[in-house]
Amino acid sequence: MTDPSSNNRKTTLAPMLSVRNGAKAVDFYKAAFGAEVIFRQDDPGGAVVAQLSVNGAEFWLADESPEHLNFSPETLNGGTIRIILTTDDPDAAYRRAVSAGGTVVWDMTNEYGWRIGRLVDPFGHHWEIGKPENS
Repeated sequence: MTDPSSNNRKTTLAPMLSVRNGAKAVDFYKAAFGAEVIFRQDDPGGAVVAQLSVNGAEFWLADESPEHLNFSPETLNGGTIRIILTTDDPDAAYRRAVSAGGTVVWDMTNEYGWRIGRLVDPFGHHWEIGKPENS
């Protein structure tokens, strides 16, 4: 169903990750995934809100704000989502993310028709990096 008032705009969905140190998180995602900063706002207290893109796949991050009920996985002692990064060369992307400071949850493997591995970033977010085996 198309809304005629949309003027052919596409719908997008992008996660916003809550982290304890937004500035360090931006640096990590740039090093780990080659993320580009599309938007970034730093407040005088050091908190960051940023929009990042990994080859056109966008996501946001912001310093946690308990007063708005936004908590990082570090505060919660775990997270509620996993992020799936699908890429043409998942092995290289996985190695790069681990080299940048990601912690291995499980190594790259062929499972369920995917080439996939899982790591946790320094801010507690879990990333599954892979691609379907037939692509």
